[in-house]
Amino acid sequence: MGACGTTQTTSATRDDLRRSARGIVGVSLVGARGLTDRDQDAIDDTVAGLCGARVWTRSECARHDAARGARR
Repeated sequence: MGACGTTQTTSATRDDLRRSARGIVGVSLVGARGLTDRDQDAIDDTVAGLCGARVWTRSECARHDAARGARR
């Protein structure tokens, strides 16, 4: 159990958390307003990061994909 991550304590700094969140969410949404196809691509890039990191559930990601398909 010594190598198990659930048995060890860690301390993450705010910078560590910021870097992690930025790596998952990215910066695609900066300036996007949802008005153009390019904006929608930026939203989709962000959703992909959230789904890939399992921040959102599979059903939430599927709902996004279904809504995206309906818009195109």
